[in-house]
Amino acid sequence: MTAAEESTAWPQVSRPVDHGGLGFGYKWNMGWMHDTLKYVGKDPVHRKHHHGDILFGLHYAFSENFILPLSHDEVVHGKRSILGRMPGDEWQRFANLRAYYSFMFGHPGKKLLFMGCEFGQEREWNHDHSLDWHLLDNENHAGVRALIADLNRLYRTVPALHELDCEASGFEWLVTDDANGNVFAWLRKGFAERTACVAVVNFSPNVYYNYRVRVPFGGKWREALNSDSAHYGGSNVGNAGGVEALQGSGHELNLTIPPLAAIFLVPES
Repeated sequence: MTAAEESTAWPQVSRPVDHGGLGFGYKWNMGWMHDTLKYVGKDPVHRKHHHGDILFGLHYAFSENFILPLSHDEVVHGKRSILGRMPGDEWQRFANLRAYYSFMFGHPGKKLLFMGCEFGQEREWNHDHSLDWHLLDNENHAGVRALIADLNRLYRTVPALHELDCEASGFEWLVTDDANGNVFAWLRKGFAERTACVAVVNFSPNVYYNYRVRVPFGGKWREALNSDSAHYGGSNVGNAGGVEALQGSGHELNLTIPPLAAIFLVPES
């Protein structure tokens, strides 16, 4: 497998040579990295003016086989660590980080996370020193590591999150117009009809009750992961394990959306 660390708009980097491409297996999505880091680095009160930074990447997300990179380049040379870019007080910074990582894992594309990011290293990376493993004695950093472990597990075990990672047929926006609420929601799909996962991300510090999100079919949807869980250092706002889809002109979930957090819901078989 080969991956191109490529930041230009050169076409077909990850297409076969015999189809006119360069033959790489994957291409780093540098545009996604720049746009989303710019968005999450802003105070939530200003994010509504930059809503498009999150949406724009989906206009070209399936033009290549993309990797979403939070690499060594993003935690050196005065750029600060990923945690160091997060605004607000300590609780908000960690909640922002958990929401951002969850957004990344729910987003189409393979994932690249540089060492130290998985537990929220505070300072920039330095090749002359080891990682700051002592930070894991702090419950907030330990919570980030626990979240990354569970996101990896979720990514592996929910087919909708990986089967059609580089195919447009595996993605559908559900909420794109809630700029004032800083909320995004989308549907990931797998090969089988009921292989689905709804991701809802709230990049505001507000809790939203009775938030309606349409889903493709009825029945109970299990809350497979909630980045606001107390297990990760969150405030434990959520949906008590699951939500029954409401009947109407279509199917909808009536959700409680936690602050600065992401939730993933999957249909029960």
